[in-house]
Amino acid sequence: QLQLVESGGGLVQPGGSLRLSCAAAGFTLGDFAIAWFRQAPGKEREGVSCISKSGESTDYADSVKGRFTISRDNAKSTGYLQMNSLKPEDTAIYYCKATRYGIEFWGEGTLVTVSS
Repeated sequence: QLQLVESGGGLVQPGGSLRLSCAAAGFTLGDFAIAWFRQAPGKEREGVSCISKSGESTDYADSVKGRFTISRDNAKSTGYLQMNSLKPEDTAIYYCKATRYGIEFWGEGTLVTVSS
């Protein structure tokens, strides 16, 4: 079965950190670009960050630049999103997506709640 599974979400206080993981099952994640999206309650899904297949190229939404870092370990078929200096407005369900030549896989998401 081909799937992506996110993990690492949870409840964290403002200013705290979390690391999200995105693990591929049934396919080689190293053949795909990875992107992270998030959807806050009552809002549309938005792009957060993306990384090329090799990991050499990355991009970030302005709202997370300097706080979030995307990375990947192709040997483990896993992508990561390190989130530091978290703010209440970062509260959302976070999804990862793997993309290659029009083929897409989405995970089911992991909830991040930033609250005191």
